[in-house]
Amino acid sequence: MLNLFTDPNLQWILIGSMLLGLSTGVIGTFAYLRKQSLIGDTLAHAALPGICIAFMLTGVKSVGYFMIGAIVAGMIATVGISWITRHSRIKQDAAMGIVLSVFFGLGIVLLTQIQHSSYGNQSGLDKFLFGQAASMTASDVYTMTGVAVLLIVACALLFKEFKLISFDSGYARGLGFSVTALEQLLLWLVTVAVVVGIQAVGVVLVAALLITPAVSARYWTDRLGVMTVLSGLFGALSGAIGTWISAGTDQLPTGPLSVLTASALFVASVLFGPRRGIVAKIVRRYSAKKEWAAENGAESLPESKTGSSVKDREVSA
Repeated sequence: MLNLFTDPNLQWILIGSMLLGLSTGVIGTFAYLRKQSLIGDTLAHAALPGICIAFMLTGVKSVGYFMIGAIVAGMIATVGISWITRHSRIKQDAAMGIVLSVFFGLGIVLLTQIQHSSYGNQSGLDKFLFGQAASMTASDVYTMTGVAVLLIVACALLFKEFKLISFDSGYARGLGFSVTALEQLLLWLVTVAVVVGIQAVGVVLVAALLITPAVSARYWTDRLGVMTVLSGLFGALSGAIGTWISAGTDQLPTGPLSVLTASALFVASVLFGPRRGIVAKIVRRYSAKKEWAAENGAESLPESKTGSSVKDREVSA
């Protein structure tokens, strides 16, 4: 594990994993509050055909081309979800399930076609299914740094607007905000965060880093600003611990370990959250029962004494 502080490659992986957790945690807060927990999973699966098409058009295994293809596919997926929900009676969660299935099925077909074509089996596109954080380079970390800065700055500048559409979109529309544009912008930011995270944790697991830190942060505070900061910190901590454990063991991937760490933080939040945690609820329930018993005991004590004195007078009489 000491190699984490001496090996340059491991340091790049550590920085990249922390930036990934930070950016997905911050933007995932608004996706969670808007009850769009499935959107990260949908966009991640929708990105797979975009990656395959980018490879088929260029013939080059370039992360930059893959990101462009994945972002375009993700944006098409978000437009498809919006179109289905607006022009049919299908609700948003069902629409996301439909889009997820269609795009992921198309991605698997294209991936199989690539593997059996003249492109060869060394394209490495199957690594995007489960992620390969060990393949991150300095250029990938620079890209993640730019994405993290973009997401954090956008959330800071549009915090009030995102807060309004997350809690009461009707009120935001009444104030004159373009709710549709803000929702599409938020979905675009989520798409960017998901696409960047695919290389580290893969299509299957990237949604966990988008939602789990936000859910964990919800157990510690009732203020949205504090929740957003805590979600980013939980995400960064998950990436750091996952990389640290992976560096000290053999054949254990960084991405899934980061997701397991985020899950462990969620369990700890559920147990030890100051207000919503199970332990806090048990303590409050026990304290309430103790206070109730003390108050009832204090009220019944004078009555018992009064009753006994009356009986004593009757006996003496």
